[in-house]
Amino acid sequence: MTEKGGSSAIVPVSSQSNIPLQCPKLSATNYTSWSIMVESILQAYCLWETIDPVTGASVDDKKNLMARAFVFQTLPQDVLLQVAKHKNAKDVWEALRVRYLGADRVQKARLHTLRTELELLKMKENETVDEFSGKLSEIATKFKSFWSNLEDEVVVRKLLTSVPKKFLQIVASIEQYSELENMSLEEAVGRLKAYEDRIKVRDEEDDDQGKLLLTKEEWEERTRRGDSDRQGRGRGQGRGRGGVGRGRGGRF
Repeated sequence: MTEKGGSSAIVPVSSQSNIPLQCPKLSATNYTSWSIMVESILQAYCLWETIDPVTGASVDDKKNLMARAFVFQTLPQDVLLQVAKHKNAKDVWEALRVRYLGADRVQKARLHTLRTELELLKMKENETVDEFSGKLSEIATKFKSFWSNLEDEVVVRKLLTSVPKKFLQIVASIEQYSELENMSLEEAVGRLKAYEDRIKVRDEEDDDQGKLLLTKEEWEERTRRGDSDRQGRGRGQGRGRGGVGRGRGGRF
């Protein structure tokens, strides 16, 4: 897989701790995952402060050049040519954000759409906890792309209010005995998954018991049918013998 100009789709990054770091090339469809990866790598090298500096703090020139150079090497050629005029890593990052996410007005509209999507999201009866929590995590990640933070408490409460009725018991327990404002999404998902596994085991046991009961009922039904058939054959044979006797008596 290559980008325009034949460059690799994966940008290798050397690491002083001998842990290889890789970042995907930016494309038309992967901005969200790309920004997460680039941010984590810049943080690992203590360069993220050049893009999100502390208020009032000055940015080190060398760090700024290093961060800018790293971001540049992850860009396809056509995008690189458009942002190369920016001398600060922060300006490069902002230009990319506007290009892929839109200007402030567009971003506000998209955030509104995301909030509506979050409000309407409900877990389906045949959906697993992992599948549904993945959807929640995806929406939370999209919020972050727009520089808007979706707090864990909001996501956790959404998870608990969106699951089907079969989770009512564990949800009530979590809400009663846990501090939701301090609970992470991972912890909430873990508890629901444990309960989901118990439900699955119980359903399988009930299903097996139902099959055993059905087998017993079938056996009893077959036994009743067998008794009925034998009784019918017995009555038929008796009537046959009686008829022959009466016939013979008639001839004499």
